[in-house]
Amino acid sequence: ASDVYKRQIKDTVSVLYCVSMSAEKKAANPMREIRVRKLCVNICVGESGDRLTRAMKVLEQLCGQAPVMSRARLTVRTFGIRRNEKIAVHATIRGEKATELLEKGLKVKEFELLSYNFSNTGSFGFGISEHIDLGLKYDPSTGIYGMDFYVVLGRRG
Repeated sequence: ASDVYKRQIKDTVSVLYCVSMSAEKKAANPMREIRVRKLCVNICVGESGDRLTRAMKVLEQLCGQAPVMSRARLTVRTFGIRRNEKIAVHATIRGEKATELLEKGLKVKEFELLSYNFSNTGSFGFGISEHIDLGLKYDPSTGIYGMDFYVVLGRRG
């Protein structure tokens, strides 16, 4: 009876060893590492004109690249928005710049996000109310703009 018991222990130890070795191999695989695929930053002004161009300058200062204007999908009379009117600016950042900007944004939120900030696919988004919290200088002629961050996570390949 003790011989069978020893064999079971030996089998269990060998299985545990194999599982731990495969976990180490998985951890060492660079294709499995999750990273920031892209960061989308959006400032929605709700109207075209001077406020939109100033928001565009703020986003350009922040990202270091030219943002793109977004148009309204449909007319909303209560907000005074017409279809195809430019109402927002957004930029998509990738690479090291995305990680750096994400650090600044999460520092403003004190690195705390709620469960509803996360999607089912593992991506997440959050908003900040003042762009000057990210380290940009306040300019009275520009004003203060809030913005949305949306982070898409993924693996290589």
